[in-house]
Amino acid sequence: MVKSFRNYEIFVMHNESSLSRFIVVENTQFFCFSSLPGTSAAHQLVVSIRQKCTPEEVLGVLKDLPNPRSEEETDSRFNPLKIDVFVQTLLNLGSKSFSHSFAAISKFLYVFKILAESEEAQICVLRNMFELWHHHQQMMVVLVDKMLKIQIVECSAVANWIFSKEMTAEFTKMYLWEVLHLTIKKMNRHVIKLGGELAEAREKLARAESSESESEDDDSKKKQSEAEKPTEEYVERMEEKLEAAQADQKNLFLIIFQRFIMILSEHLVRCDTDGRDYATHWYKWTIGRLQQVFLAHHEQVQKYSSTLETLLFTQDLDPHILEVFQQFVSLRA
Repeated sequence: MVKSFRNYEIFVMHNESSLSRFIVVENTQFFCFSSLPGTSAAHQLVVSIRQKCTPEEVLGVLKDLPNPRSEEETDSRFNPLKIDVFVQTLLNLGSKSFSHSFAAISKFLYVFKILAESEEAQICVLRNMFELWHHHQQMMVVLVDKMLKIQIVECSAVANWIFSKEMTAEFTKMYLWEVLHLTIKKMNRHVIKLGGELAEAREKLARAESSESESEDDDSKKKQSEAEKPTEEYVERMEEKLEAAQADQKNLFLIIFQRFIMILSEHLVRCDTDGRDYATHWYKWTIGRLQQVFLAHHEQVQKYSSTLETLLFTQDLDPHILEVFQQFVSLRA
């Protein structure tokens, strides 16, 4: 292990200038609480977690950390310092492997739920994960996937984090788009699952009502039918769940496409103002990623195309961006 580490350093030293873009950075985590506000609480939290404390005891350690946000700021429940200390300390302690990280997250899921109720707080969780693991792309992908699966973060929070200013330097890196697509797929699977459950419930209800009318004189069949029959209230609840999930899905696509439009429009205006060619590597990459989202998720995007056309891809949009949407619509015509 020592030998491979020395070889890595020697390679970097001799190739730093000529091959810097292609040198793989070591998979190292960066724990920031050595001299920052919250350091004392972080050290206390390390001791507590190693002594197998409960989630409630973790909240007790974090309880007295001051909120750096001003009272005028909207979400008073959101304390970024508590999230900073908790997330970085926990993930650093679980940094030995994926399994260690998953176990740590699962054990203290309750703390995540308490600290990260709002979307802004969830984005803060993701920022701290990135700050700790920004040199280990695979770790970041699997951690975001885990946080989505156990609902620590919502899909909309992940999308807003990906397009945030803090992630500008990462924007053309492959892992970030892997995260975006797994986020979209997670939302799509959720909607499909609820749709299937609702269809099944409606089918059972219709079948039960049909068999009731056919077997009014057969008590045994009637009892069996009543036992399998879902209630109308259950079907209504399933309909409400599906409607809410579809609203979340539509909102996710609106966030993603709005962010694409914003960053591409800013680039085009800046290039026009400076008299520069807009067709840079960054532009080609970004417009290509926009096309990929349309094509990779065409079945889901198609359902909301009229909303997208009304709210985002309007006729006053720059033709370079609008053309991507028009091409997608023409493919589905």
